[in-house]
Amino acid sequence: MKKLLAILLVMAIAITSSFANGNTESSSASSKKVIKVGALIRNQNEQFVKNYADNLKVLADKAGIELNLQDAMGDQAKQLDQLNMLITRGYKYFVIIPVDTSATEQMTKKINEVGGGAAFSNIQPSVSALKVGKTFFYASSPEVVAGQFQANILDEYFKANPAKNPDKVLNLLYIEGRLGHPAQISREVGFIDQSKQLGYTVNFIAKDTANWTPDMAQEKMDTWIAAHDGKFNAVIAQNDGMALGAVESLITHGLTNSDASDGTILSVPVIGIDGTADGLKSMDSDKLYGTVLQDSLGQSATAFDLVATMAQGKVAYGMTANGIAPSTQVIDELPANDPSIIGQCYLVPFKPITKANYKDFM
Repeated sequence: MKKLLAILLVMAIAITSSFANGNTESSSASSKKVIKVGALIRNQNEQFVKNYADNLKVLADKAGIELNLQDAMGDQAKQLDQLNMLITRGYKYFVIIPVDTSATEQMTKKINEVGGGAAFSNIQPSVSALKVGKTFFYASSPEVVAGQFQANILDEYFKANPAKNPDKVLNLLYIEGRLGHPAQISREVGFIDQSKQLGYTVNFIAKDTANWTPDMAQEKMDTWIAAHDGKFNAVIAQNDGMALGAVESLITHGLTNSDASDGTILSVPVIGIDGTADGLKSMDSDKLYGTVLQDSLGQSATAFDLVATMAQGKVAYGMTANGIAPSTQVIDELPANDPSIIGQCYLVPFKPITKANYKDFM
């Protein structure tokens, strides 16, 4: 009888142990931490921003990170509501293309309250936003450089075709992005300053915003061509979408040549910014003369690298993100002009795209 009781006791212990082990494994599987990242995107109706957002999805999928991407559709109040909503759902780390710089400090303070962090791109955060803490970063490209590269590309054109501008005077139709937008301001400053450094006199025959859109740019060009035909020798647009709107207007009004030996069938060179697929296709057809790559993949990967590191419980401050080290020298552009937060700035370089190298980017 004692032997039987001993056997039954051993069996009971084994069964209990088996169930305990099973419950432990189940509990371990169910309690596995899900790494979550929020993405607050100002709007996806611009090709650069759409490419940026699409790459975030690819990066999150590869990393096994749960990404919740919100499109504010250009509405700052909506973006703040989206931030609050994601915070209530447990999100603490964010990639952000803000609608406006002015709201970035408010955003960082809200995120800081829950012990989180964020990386901003495309639209600059304020210096005060980054000063909220060492878990807030800027991963973007210095906009003034894009304008400088546009000036260099135009200079190359006129050096190759000196008869088209013997007096080094730029008579421009200049199409701007949304007025007050940091890129609108800095790209213009970069273009003007670099053009003057190259020895040109800069005259704006006409200058106005087309709010980053090709349709509005084409409408502006239609009006300007009617008023200023023969008075301008180049068209500069602050993004590829507007540049392509200008291209269509020039073609519609017959301002083309059968000879594209100067790199374009248009009567004057048109230069954009962003290096979009449509822009490169236009260059391949000898329409758009040049553009400047704003690296949506590089910016998004750098921002995501920083945020994913923090979401996994690691320190991002001081790390090399997507192969880019934190900046050490200030530049003349917010927020990287403040030495106290320069180590939180990751500057992804712009790259000029010309007739000599455009196929490398296709």
